Amino acid sequence: MSSKSARRNGSPNAAGQAKKPTGRTRRKENQEFAADMKLRTLRPEELLHPAQLLARFTERASELIAQLPQDARPTPATVNAALRQGVLEAFRTRDEHIARLVETDVLASTPEQGAKAIRRAVRASLIDMGVRVVEEADEQELFVVVEGEGEGFELLRPAYVDQATDKLLLAGQLRRIPAPRTLTERDGTRAADVRGDDAK
Repeated sequence: MSSKSARRNGSPNAAGQAKKPTGRTRRKENQEFAADMKLRTLRPEELLHPAQLLARFTERASELIAQLPQDARPTPATVNAALRQGVLEAFRTRDEHIARLVETDVLASTPEQGAKAIRRAVRASLIDMGVRVVEEADEQELFVVVEGEGEGFELLRPAYVDQATDKLLLAGQLRRIPAPRTLTERDGTRAADVRGDDAK
C-alpha cells in the first residue's frame, strides 16, 4: 500500500503518528457538544427561585413545628426570618460560585490564553472559595497510593480539602518510587569513589 493510500484510509503515517483530526471531525465534535449542552440546559420552570424555595421550606417547617408541644414552638416570625436568611445565604453562595465559573469559562474561551493561565485561574478560584489544595505527600491520610514500589512518593494528583469543614473533597493520588538518597549517603558514595580512584 502506498503512503498516499495509507493516509487516505486513515492509517498511521510512516513515522507511526496518528492522523490529525480533519475539519469534518472537529465540526462533528462541536455539534455533539452543542447538542449535549442544549440537553443539559435547565428550563425556566426547573430553576430554583428564592421565593418558591422559601415557600416550600416554610410549609415543611410549619408541619414539623405543629408536632411540637405548644410551649416549645417558636413563633412563625422567628421561623420565617431564619428560613429567609438561610435561603438568601444559599443563593448568595450560588451566585458567587456561578460568577467564578463564568470568569473561568471566559478565560478558557480566549484564544490567546494557554493551559497554564487557565489552571492558575481555576486554582485561584478554589483557594478563594476556601478549598485547600494539598500537593505534599506529608499528609498521607489525604492520599491513596495507586502504583509503584519504593519508600518515596511522587505526586500524581493533589488532594482537595474544604477548609471550613476540614472535609476531604477529593483524595489525592501518589505513586511509590525509590526513596531519594540523603546528602550524607551521596557524600559517602563520593568519598568511596575517590578512595577507589586513589587506589588505582
